[in-house]
Amino acid sequence: MSKSAKDLVRGLYESDFFNDSSVLKQYLHKDAELYWNASTGFSKMTYKDITEMSSEMGKSFISLRSSITHLLADKNQVSIRLTYYIKTVENPEEEVGIIHFMAIWELKDSLLYKGYQISQPSDQDPQNLDAHIRIKS
Repeated sequence: MSKSAKDLVRGLYESDFFNDSSVLKQYLHKDAELYWNASTGFSKMTYKDITEMSSEMGKSFISLRSSITHLLADKNQVSIRLTYYIKTVENPEEEVGIIHFMAIWELKDSLLYKGYQISQPSDQDPQNLDAHIRIKS
């Protein structure tokens, strides 16, 4: 039985992709594209680009935990809102919020095919942190 669209998106963002980029095969279409607007600018990434980025992340992070606040599906599209928390090689005892994401994914062949993602670095402002407390997923 195939995964639902929501399960697929949740699975990607909760996966251990940063330690093992081969995990991405379970979630991403081989022709996947990610259009990513970040505070550093715009990037269009292919499947290969995403796997290379994942491998690089694994060199700095010892853990990456997502806190999903919203997960909505409509036919073959899924929207997700989350915050990532990390523990770094340099500071393995402290988990810190690092970045907020919102993304919309389109599916093809029961895999994630086109993603439109926006990210913003996290900060310690209490109002900001409260806005990203788990709501419902």
